[in-house]
Amino acid sequence: MGGMSAEREISLKTGRAVFQSLRRQGFRAVPIDASHALPDQLKKNKISFAYIALHGPGGEDGSVQGLLEWMDIPYTGSGILASALAMDKMASKRLFQSARLPTARWFELTQGTSQSSRLGFPVVVKPACQGSALGVSIVKSAREWPAAVRKAFRYGQRVLAEKFLSGPEITVGILGAQALPVIEIVPSTRAFYDFHAKYAPGGSRHILPARLPGAVLRRAQRLALEACGLLQIRAVARVDFIVDRRQGPTLLEVNTIPGMTETSLLPDAARAAGMNFDELVLKIMEYSAGS
Repeated sequence: MGGMSAEREISLKTGRAVFQSLRRQGFRAVPIDASHALPDQLKKNKISFAYIALHGPGGEDGSVQGLLEWMDIPYTGSGILASALAMDKMASKRLFQSARLPTARWFELTQGTSQSSRLGFPVVVKPACQGSALGVSIVKSAREWPAAVRKAFRYGQRVLAEKFLSGPEITVGILGAQALPVIEIVPSTRAFYDFHAKYAPGGSRHILPARLPGAVLRRAQRLALEACGLLQIRAVARVDFIVDRRQGPTLLEVNTIPGMTETSLLPDAARAAGMNFDELVLKIMEYSAGS
């Protein structure tokens, strides 16, 4: 848990919640704050199975997964390739397009150029390899464009812009081969589901069941499973959508290590499926070990 990404504090919260659950369930668990000394920490503590509670670059992008593979330590969640593909929004969107899965039109931005939006306005500008909506802006006019691009490049060397879609935001948790009940996300005070809305108490409402027709919810669940199959996701994921008025559920991104904090979406979806937090933690381990 922890690590060195911009999502460190959220990862620590996820890690603490998971650690407490493991201890409640009788596991000999050790909390490790991931740093450059991680290989030594793993050896020193004689880790036989790693529960990954890291978020963002370095923990969710295949890096730690590669280390654990090298050290022959099994771990939770997706493997190296799936983790890297899902973390890279441009790589995953190219795969979605090749498989004809619905996703917003987009283009890549080059640092240092004066290019403007090819898609008109509004558009969404975001870092290609970052989570928790860090560095994301909804750009409504050319005047707002330069600041949004600079903000996104502060979080990485690769940035994309995608056409803004108007509609409810929903998310589908995946556990094993099962799509969990669909959650509708309504930010309380923000224009979209940004970092504050995700993690501040009261920052958003999770409406379950989502206030959409059953056919739309079932389609979102099918698309979530298809996207995870395409990226070779295993054990657990959370797939985010905008329900566009014309094309229905439209893929935003796949999260391979969903948050497990008190305001996180996956535990809410699991609870709606009849599973408490401890059972969810255990199921993630079981599906990971059995993959």
